[in-house]
Amino acid sequence: MISSRSPLRRSTRRLALMSGAVVGLTLLVGCASASSASSEPSASAPLPTGAPSADTELRVAGRTTQLQLELAGDELDGPAFGVAEWVNAAAGPDVIQAFRAGALDIASNAIIPPIQAHDIGFDATIVSVLERPLPGYVFASAPGVDLSDWEDLRGKRIAFSQGQSQGDTVLRTLQEAGIEYDEVEFVELPSTQFLTALQGGQVDIAPLSEPAVTKYIDQFGTDGAEALPAEVPDLLTVLWVPTTVLEDEENVRAVRDYIRVWAQSQVWAWEHPDEWKQFYFVDTEGVTAEDADRIWALASKPSFPTDWDTAVEWAQSSADLLADGGFIDEVDAEVLFDRRFEGDAAAAVSDEYVKGE
Repeated sequence: MISSRSPLRRSTRRLALMSGAVVGLTLLVGCASASSASSEPSASAPLPTGAPSADTELRVAGRTTQLQLELAGDELDGPAFGVAEWVNAAAGPDVIQAFRAGALDIASNAIIPPIQAHDIGFDATIVSVLERPLPGYVFASAPGVDLSDWEDLRGKRIAFSQGQSQGDTVLRTLQEAGIEYDEVEFVELPSTQFLTALQGGQVDIAPLSEPAVTKYIDQFGTDGAEALPAEVPDLLTVLWVPTTVLEDEENVRAVRDYIRVWAQSQVWAWEHPDEWKQFYFVDTEGVTAEDADRIWALASKPSFPTDWDTAVEWAQSSADLLADGGFIDEVDAEVLFDRRFEGDAAAAVSDEYVKGE
């Protein structure tokens, strides 16, 4: 059983994050923007306005946005800059490694990867925030492992990735259930291995997202696999960038334009549920139409805050949970956010999708 304050575990996990390979990435060299002569604005300077220059390019990790743009076609205005590559990196550790390798300029993740990046000394910043107040994960059990209520987590081997949102959900769930860290066994794995770990009996419990959990229960439910929806939300989805990307004004304009694209794509999918369910869940992810309806019924309406105070508070609570468990050093969550971008996403969507503070 892993001690919740083991310095050896913490240093080992940090090393893994710093040195792990990223599968399928093309390692590119050089600045994200073709405009190398641009000035380097101060982090406190007002943001440049207007469209990016025609030759500005960013490498983007945003598969969902890419698919939404593909499906929407002319109904959505795509990026005004060039997307040099839609990078195949989604999990937090992969995104961090891609940032460090200079192979990626902007990505969408939950709040944990920016916290983890800060802890290992990588300089990145959050430039946009989306709030989804409904729980997004489901705890699934290995075949034959009972999971009727949260007390059943006690004494179990739980798949855990401290650098990803699944890890945050695990810690928040244990906190809500009154279960101490030393009353469970954390099995540290990247989230991409959670399913195989469940199937192979390496873990008893793992937090899964849709549509993965539906596919898993469809396959193993008859063997005794069970699912229990999380009761705590994974509140924040953020866009974040290496701070070096913001040293070029044309890059900043491109980042601001991508915030617009990202926010409007989220709204488009929400307003076109039938098309999106069929294209994404059924055609792309391979679930049934009935399961797609059930998954969508649990989705949160996009909400873009005009003020990031709630986001900072949520990030702080996540960071405190990790620090209390000995996973990271303490951090002031405010340093993770660049508030100069605070109103950009809200300005790109109609009032129906804006959360005022």
